[in-house]
Amino acid sequence: MTTESMTSTPNQGANSAYSPASWLRRVQPRPAARTTLVCFPHAGGTASFFAPWVKLLPPDVELVAVQYPGRQDRLAEQPVATMAELADAVSNALRTGVRADRELVFFGHSMGAALAWETALRMEAGSGPAPRQVFVSGRQGPSRHRTGTVHLLPEDAFTEEISRLGGTEPQLLTNPDLRALVLPAIRADYRLIETYEPDLTARLRCPISVFSGDQDPEVEPQDVEAWREAGTGEFSALVLPGDHFYLTEHTERIISSMFDAPAE
Repeated sequence: MTTESMTSTPNQGANSAYSPASWLRRVQPRPAARTTLVCFPHAGGTASFFAPWVKLLPPDVELVAVQYPGRQDRLAEQPVATMAELADAVSNALRTGVRADRELVFFGHSMGAALAWETALRMEAGSGPAPRQVFVSGRQGPSRHRTGTVHLLPEDAFTEEISRLGGTEPQLLTNPDLRALVLPAIRADYRLIETYEPDLTARLRCPISVFSGDQDPEVEPQDVEAWREAGTGEFSALVLPGDHFYLTEHTERIISSMFDAPAE
């Protein structure tokens, strides 16, 4: 696999083109559900990261997780190069891939939080369904976005940084063959988010709620507060114990907070 730019060659994953079957994964279909929860993974993350959430959700909520190119069943596809291209692809897939007669809720963690915001902006501006609320996690608000150079590090240093933050199974980084498979997509995700330039004039109309870990080295209190100015609707924030991947220990609390009821 390579991580070459996609500026001259169209990305097969993004162009296949916006096919919901390419982008969206339903761990447990719930035809009678009244709400669709769309989950956006972190950099290097996969749709399966959210699979354990299904058994904790209220029965009237169906989980749909976004699967980015370059990993798992999309391993042969080139990762997407820019946030704009990724948000365009996901928003178009969602317009035809989720039922318009249901409420729509977004949850995104880390890079996925920025993507959830960008996707929601596109859906509010277009026709079809738009989220009634966006939940973001482990990420600075757009006005506090920081560019970076982690994606430029040599392999050993890059792997060390990924290990430091967590969220990637250790065996994927310690086994040379597995590492060769997963690192290109992770590096591409880091390049995407570290070169991302959000539109600081853009505002969501729907409510924005923020989750964060109190020991997250990537997110300061000012970063959480910056999400307030990313929308014109209601704003709330909840800080939970833990580091950047605090959510793995607090999934039930997060789901309870999102749906305002104890998770089953």
